[in-house]
Amino acid sequence: MAHLHITGATGYIGGSVLSTLLLSENPIINDLKISVLVRKPEHISLLEQKGLNVILFSGLHDTDAIKKAASEHDIVINTANSYHSQSAEAIIDGLAERQKVTGKSVHLIHTSGTSNLGDRPITGTYTETRVFSDEEDIFAYESYREGLEKYPQRTTDLVVIQNGEATGVKTYILMPPTIYGIGSGFFNRTSIQIDAIMRAAKRQGFTPVIGEGKGHWDHVHIEDLSGLYELVLSRILKGDELPSNRKGIYFCETGNHTWREVSERIAKTGKEAGFLSSDEVREETLENAAKAIEKTLDVAELGFASHSQTRAQLSRKIGWVPKKTRKDFEDSFLKEWKIIGNQD
Repeated sequence: MAHLHITGATGYIGGSVLSTLLLSENPIINDLKISVLVRKPEHISLLEQKGLNVILFSGLHDTDAIKKAASEHDIVINTANSYHSQSAEAIIDGLAERQKVTGKSVHLIHTSGTSNLGDRPITGTYTETRVFSDEEDIFAYESYREGLEKYPQRTTDLVVIQNGEATGVKTYILMPPTIYGIGSGFFNRTSIQIDAIMRAAKRQGFTPVIGEGKGHWDHVHIEDLSGLYELVLSRILKGDELPSNRKGIYFCETGNHTWREVSERIAKTGKEAGFLSSDEVREETLENAAKAIEKTLDVAELGFASHSQTRAQLSRKIGWVPKKTRKDFEDSFLKEWKIIGNQD
């Protein structure tokens, strides 16, 4: 029986991945022994009721606990903070120990994001118009960009790949764009980027957009994304030779939007639902918008204003078949407002 460990299982992505695996009809996944790493004692009871082994730790700085947990498992799905390279390194060190003890291959499915490929349209310090394919050498591009400027999420990708190769740990990086839709996890069920803009709009009474909002990004529904995790995991369990390490970066786009469109949809549906008094979309400076969405200047520009487009050719080649449509994207805003709008 293979042992799977999930970090970030109480979050939006990790919770949805966990529930997808628990409800999977794939017998090879049903045979897994699953453990989760959590910070809050109040989460333990519910997760244990789901048949999970719960490991309590104090946070991502607790690298000894992270390493130890990884060393007791064959596969780790890391959906915790993608900007935290030390915890990712600890996972790989732990998996490497596991491999020495068991003599069997170990695997890390790591979560990243396409802001790593984003340009700098507001500060004007970097322009990127390419549409990237995950069949290209994305590792080389990330290494090039990292040489120009450090960005913690991209730094973590490189740590995962380089340390994985150095220790013999097989790594697979899933690099989603904007994730939308209501998650299926047991705790946090709302999205990341759209969530941040909605909360800012609710606090301010108008919806911000950084600059003119012309940057193009891709999007993926949380259910389709969770399905990709399930697919990669099932193929690992079957012993398939998937592209890994520097060749194992997987995109997962299903559609495209501009940042202005996102803000306009947030404003329109927020007013319709009665959570905003105005459907005004206000162009903001990078500094003001970063403060409003509670992000650093780098994250605000690269993750909420940039141009970043990808094509998930490798993911589709290994069997990923997303099901959500453009209509699902458009309909998701009102559904998310009904959760965000009613929260304090």
